[in-house]
Amino acid sequence: MKSFLIKSIIILVTITFTGSTLYVTDKSKAQLKNKTEFQLRQNELDKYHSDKKLGSFVENGKTYFRLFTPNAEKISLVIYNNVDDKSGKEYEMSRDENAVWETSLDGELYGKFYAFNVKHKNKDAVICLDPYAKAVASYNTYFTPRKGIVVKEGNYDWHSDNWIQRDWRDLIVYEMHVRDMTEHQSSGVKERGTYKGLVEKGKTGGIDYIKNLGVNTIELLPAQEFANIEIPFKDSLRGKFNTWNPYERNHWGYMTAAFFAPESYFSENVREIEFNKWSGADAKAVTDFKDMVKAFHKENIAVIMDVVYNHLSEYEFGNLKEIDREYYFRLNPDGSYCAVSGCGNDLRTEAPMLRRLIVESVLYWMTEYHVDGFRFDLGKLLDWQTIETIIYEAKKINPDVVFVCEPWGGGYDPQGFSLRGWGSWNDQIRNGIKGENPKDGHGWIFGSWYGNNSPQRIKSYVTGTLTKDSLGLFQKPEHAVNYLESHDGYTFGDFIRIGLSDIKSDEVIKDVDKNAMLTPAQLKLNKLGALFLFTSRGITMIHSGQEFARSKVLPLTNQNDPHRGMIDHNTYDKDNEVNYINYNHAKMNQDLWDYYKGMIDLRKEFQSFRRAEYDEVKFISVKENDFALGYEIKHKDEDFVVLFNAHPLKEVVCELPKGKWEVFVNSEKAGIKSIETMSGIITIPTSSGFVLKKK
Repeated sequence: MKSFLIKSIIILVTITFTGSTLYVTDKSKAQLKNKTEFQLRQNELDKYHSDKKLGSFVENGKTYFRLFTPNAEKISLVIYNNVDDKSGKEYEMSRDENAVWETSLDGELYGKFYAFNVKHKNKDAVICLDPYAKAVASYNTYFTPRKGIVVKEGNYDWHSDNWIQRDWRDLIVYEMHVRDMTEHQSSGVKERGTYKGLVEKGKTGGIDYIKNLGVNTIELLPAQEFANIEIPFKDSLRGKFNTWNPYERNHWGYMTAAFFAPESYFSENVREIEFNKWSGADAKAVTDFKDMVKAFHKENIAVIMDVVYNHLSEYEFGNLKEIDREYYFRLNPDGSYCAVSGCGNDLRTEAPMLRRLIVESVLYWMTEYHVDGFRFDLGKLLDWQTIETIIYEAKKINPDVVFVCEPWGGGYDPQGFSLRGWGSWNDQIRNGIKGENPKDGHGWIFGSWYGNNSPQRIKSYVTGTLTKDSLGLFQKPEHAVNYLESHDGYTFGDFIRIGLSDIKSDEVIKDVDKNAMLTPAQLKLNKLGALFLFTSRGITMIHSGQEFARSKVLPLTNQNDPHRGMIDHNTYDKDNEVNYINYNHAKMNQDLWDYYKGMIDLRKEFQSFRRAEYDEVKFISVKENDFALGYEIKHKDEDFVVLFNAHPLKEVVCELPKGKWEVFVNSEKAGIKSIETMSGIITIPTSSGFVLKKK
């Protein structure tokens, strides 16, 4: 660690900009004025630290159980013979000088269910889940009681499997939800909605679909055990009143419950979650997740996990909040939870033992599950020391491990993440190319400028949105995760549908299939956006269904939802067809699907679009049309010309550089086979573009 700190200090001497201060000199956290008793108390608590192995584990014929909490008054281990036992046998735990509570039992207690009974001064004891539990059984009801399961680690037969170690510049990421990829009947999958179903071969949906599309990396929406169930709609429970979620569900998974355990719901072939039943008691998800990773690796497809280390569920009882709220959470001056995350509580990642938990969780998924990388939710809510320690420790294990994040949440600092070697979601390219709002915030593909965008900014996106350009964000192109659509917000297809005024955001759609079918104008804008995305330097990311302009229309079934039948831009709470991938719609828009596949093939085949240096891109002057853009790339033995015309009314006439040029992409098709050969003058139709390679 010392050598890393020395390197960090050297960087500080040579680079200064927003986010450049590394934690070795960042005293902002220590310079809070008028500290409250809570903040002073937390400073005292930070003196406790232990390197003892935590959680449950077996060594030398004994099973050990350990939990860190400085503030608890008394803790006992509870062992249950059956998952549905309401009470179990209790064993008193002792506290060492570093606030680690521990006990051990004779025998290898694999498969046993356990929890910790935690008592704080002047409070009732609470049954709590081990934050280090490697497998979890959950009772499907409000506030979700959970029990840990003692599991055997390191015994899975990976055969010859290892990480997919790929240069970040070569990543083509497909953001997806485990259940959504195969739950729709059109997937043809037997084990629908599961890890197993995702890797069934010879089916319309799942792994074969992903492989045929050509992407080389999948990014799973949260698959660590999470809070599936929120609180009753229009009812009060433990002081919370639900006015916003008629579905009473959290489908996307951004409410982590166990940082070391895979989500058990994704191992159950059920059409909907079964209330008042235990899920995950067989710990089957542990093996299912590994089988899934191994299957994707066999197809040379990397697996990245979306992880949430900035908050816990607001609607769960018996987790870190009850184990030790003063230690594990950021508190306001009055002692209430800070909630910059918008989720009711923010984890105090700067606490040494929580930092340790986060780092060990990341390393565990790398070593035990062969995960190739991570996307951090609301990354700016984690302190810089934790961010730096994560990547430093992870790269010791796999130098090519991928780390990307949302560079916001309590601030906005892509520059700071880039300095530390992290990639960030590039919302600048998203907003500049697509726009920010389909009603009145249109971007370049519509022939409009959103915010501070301009011809010069559009050019900067081509070369990686680098700090050397005005308003640039990144030290290296591979730190820019370029995207036009993610799980958040409108799909790219729906943004275009609403942006072209083909449908209103509050319109009830009576024919879902007709709405899904692209019009010629919609198809042109979808292709134009894809062309820009796949020819820009950086990591390329698309969201599942973007390749066929997926539309998210709410089913008409839930009478409590006033937006039923409308296009939805926030589907986090819906385990239904609005989120499931409808492969019939993919066939319906086969033209766009083929175009995406062609652009993916082009990017993979030719290094120019992934690895060209900044000075290897020369922009071509286009007169009398600010929305037209052209450039030539000369990289190694490749010579390409890329031309765009985002103007909705004006064609562009452009003179090609001397020589004969093969067309690989035009307004209709994309791929790695020559469509035709051209030279001299070329006309670019409205809302379209070309990629040409010199013969």
